Amino acid sequence: MAEKKILVVDDEKAIINLLEQAFSRNGYEVRSALDAETALQILENETIYVMFFDLNLPGMNGIELCREIKKRIPISVIYAITGYASLFELADCRDAGFEDYFKKPVNLSTLMDRAASAFEKIERWKSI
Repeated sequence: MAEKKILVVDDEKAIINLLEQAFSRNGYEVRSALDAETALQILENETIYVMFFDLNLPGMNGIELCREIKKRIPISVIYAITGYASLFELADCRDAGFEDYFKKPVNLSTLMDRAASAFEKIERWKSI
C-alpha cells in the first residue's frame, strides 16, 4: 500500500495531538477531526481505510459514524477508543462494524500494532 493514511476522530485536541505524533513517528500519514461531520468531509476527498474513533463525539457519535463509513467504505478497519466502557456499548460497537474497542488510557504500542495489522488485512482484501 503506497499511502498508509490513518484518520483519528476525537473531540479532545490533546488526544488527537498525541495520536498524530505517535502514528506519524511510526510512518503513517495522519488526518484528524474533532467531530464526525468533519471526518466525513475528509473522507469525501481522500481514501483512508484505517481509523480510530472516540465514541463520545459532539453531534453524530462514534457508533453512528462507524455505521456511516462502513456503508461507504466496507473494507475500512475502524477501532473505537473511549473513556467510558460498558457491555452494552461494546455490543453496539460490534454491531456497528468496529474491529476492536479500547478503553482510555490505551497503550500506544497496542494502537501501533493494530494499525500495522489493519494495513496488512486491507492489503489482503484488496488482492482478492
